[in-house]
Amino acid sequence: MILFRYLAKEILISLFAVSATLLVIVMSGRFVKYLAQAAAGKLSPDILLNIMVYRLPSFLELVLPLSLFIAILLAYGRMYVESEMTVMAACGLSDRRLAVYTLVPSICVAVVVGYLSLYASPIGIGKVQEIFEDTQNSSGLELLIEGRFRVDEQSGRVTYVESLDNDVGIMRDVFSAEQSLGSEGEEQLTVIFAEQGNIQMSDDQQSRYLVLRNGYQSVGQPGGLRYRISQFDEYGQLVRDPAVQKTLYKRADARTTEQLLNSTLLEDKATLQWRMSLVILVPVIALIAQALSRTSHRRGRYVKMLPAFIIYITYLVALNAARDAIGKEKISSDLGMWWVHLVFLGLGITLLFGGDWLRRFRAPTASTPVASLP
Repeated sequence: MILFRYLAKEILISLFAVSATLLVIVMSGRFVKYLAQAAAGKLSPDILLNIMVYRLPSFLELVLPLSLFIAILLAYGRMYVESEMTVMAACGLSDRRLAVYTLVPSICVAVVVGYLSLYASPIGIGKVQEIFEDTQNSSGLELLIEGRFRVDEQSGRVTYVESLDNDVGIMRDVFSAEQSLGSEGEEQLTVIFAEQGNIQMSDDQQSRYLVLRNGYQSVGQPGGLRYRISQFDEYGQLVRDPAVQKTLYKRADARTTEQLLNSTLLEDKATLQWRMSLVILVPVIALIAQALSRTSHRRGRYVKMLPAFIIYITYLVALNAARDAIGKEKISSDLGMWWVHLVFLGLGITLLFGGDWLRRFRAPTASTPVASLP
């Protein structure tokens, strides 16, 4: 038990350190992307924190397996370099017992990953999709930032608001410019300036209108002499609902595990197997990491990092390819992703015990006969 506690402690310390580092990197990159969308007026700044909180389980379910993989490589690699593993082996610690000791913390991590993948992550993804599908948050005039031009990608309309009172929803000194086609098919530019404006819903609550007050409208062809200028006390303009913001997730990712179990769709079956695969992935990569952590003082603890990462990436790519193949009916859902786990489980066992098996195979099966005395 002393050796087990020591090994588990080393793995968990490295696991927490690597997980924190990877999580900060992943969340920072995603937050920068959302922040750029908010600065461009495609996303409301008020919902950025909610999105990051809801996406935390989906980040963790991918970060934890990789963190465990790196943690075992670092912890065991240090022990091999400092000859601690040699001393443990001399005291009777075999590769099989070390594998058992390694699987115990990896199973604990697998339980956490299972909770995140099967329960917490689908709920978080569903919340994120609800936010993106909310027309008030995804795109629209509510996302205008005072003192900054905003371009509507659908209509090409350029809008500028000098000041904006979010509490009462009043915009002041509103400028809008949009290109359109005239009655004779010529291109014309419509420029509107108003002192105030706000968004109002129609009586049936199905349409939104931008209502401008105390302004004027100029319509004409740039560079031409024919312009129509009109002044208005109140001017209403229909606001087209924007396209729903797309996320990086498939529709099935937002469904609960119970819904996936009761579904007959291939996409749902592939998604369910993907969630379960993240759990199975953890102990398999733990065995592979234990095998690849073997090193010596001369070679150093990082000598097998590159092949280890190649194996890990290949594992994930194979699982993702199998998931797509199930959804496209290229492979049977019964075969699914299980063959990928069997292949890499066999690889891990071979890396761990293949050397011993080979030495036993090469050993002589019978002892050399002793010469008889005359």
